[in-house]
Amino acid sequence: MSAREGGGSRYLYAPFDAASARIDANERVLEERWQALSFRLEGIEAALERLERRLWLAVFGMVSVVLAQGLQELLQLNIIN
Repeated sequence: MSAREGGGSRYLYAPFDAASARIDANERVLEERWQALSFRLEGIEAALERLERRLWLAVFGMVSVVLAQGLQELLQLNIIN
């Protein structure tokens, strides 16, 4: 009478490939890490786009102030003369 015929769980006698299970687990972990990295990268890219818009707005604002002051000076010179 073999141990298999005696009953019990079939998992006690089924072959288990530990190397394959370890590789599968590592692949799942790496996939989760990659997804988390992609999520963080998308957040950083969105923040950089917002910062770039703010910087361009500041540059255009400063240029418009300088031009307005120059135009004001020109108008004052023409009024006095």
